Amino acid sequence: MRIEHVAIWSQNPELLKDFYCRYFEGTAGEKYHNPKKNFTSYFISFASGSRLEIMSTPAVRTGVRTGIVYAGLAHLSVSTGSREAVDALTERFRRDGFTIAGEPRLTGDGYYESVVEDPEGNLVEITI
Repeated sequence: MRIEHVAIWSQNPELLKDFYCRYFEGTAGEKYHNPKKNFTSYFISFASGSRLEIMSTPAVRTGVRTGIVYAGLAHLSVSTGSREAVDALTERFRRDGFTIAGEPRLTGDGYYESVVEDPEGNLVEITI
């Protein structure tokens, strides 16, 4: 078995779609719209075969998460292939004005990673 996709609720699905396509080399499918439910979504496919679904409805709300631990999805993790790629992508995010929530480091369990917030505050772990 494998995880086929993960879904994220979004207030601005176009913004998140563009973010994941631009920085993580995803390819977005056509926008899906269900007028009965006032629901829209995009599926973003990655070379590994995994997908990310960006979903939106007017009921979606955002809030400040910093410093508070919520039950549920903690972060997405994207493998770049090397320490140099982790460092380079982290610096690209920094130059482009994104919040770096965790600087590149070797963790106690042996991962080399950094963490960035996407445009809506979701945490993305960038690993080897």
